[in-house]
Amino acid sequence: MTHDGAHIDRRAARVILLDPDGRVLMLHGWDPARPSHTYWFTVGGGLEPGETPLDAAVREAFEETGLRFSPADLVGPVRIDMVSFPFDGAWFSQEQSFFVARTIETAVDLSRLNEVEQGCIDEARWWSPDALASSDEHFYPPDLLALLREVA
Repeated sequence: MTHDGAHIDRRAARVILLDPDGRVLMLHGWDPARPSHTYWFTVGGGLEPGETPLDAAVREAFEETGLRFSPADLVGPVRIDMVSFPFDGAWFSQEQSFFVARTIETAVDLSRLNEVEQGCIDEARWWSPDALASSDEHFYPPDLLALLREVA
């Protein structure tokens, strides 16, 4: 699904999913147009028509992890920001709302990823703040450590 230089404005919901040890769940993926550009990112994705950011956060958490949350389980938004990034040949301008969810269940099920996600996400991993700080991998959002300190 190459977008060939299209500019796409969208709204997204992201979930900072924390386990009892304070680790954050990150998904590992890459840009289909630039497979060598790999990165880790928080759970979440674009809003569907008529969906609120909170509804999208609940839906995306389930689709991307298999973990079920109710809207009352999520805190936030703890941050709303704008990002621009290339993905699959298009340029995205994205307003994203971050929510926090906590879980004791750490087994993650990636079987509900959509077709695009299946082609560019290969792993889920729980990261401690120390592991994030010492890693040379790319993370989104880039200031995730500061955000984790704010919501801890």
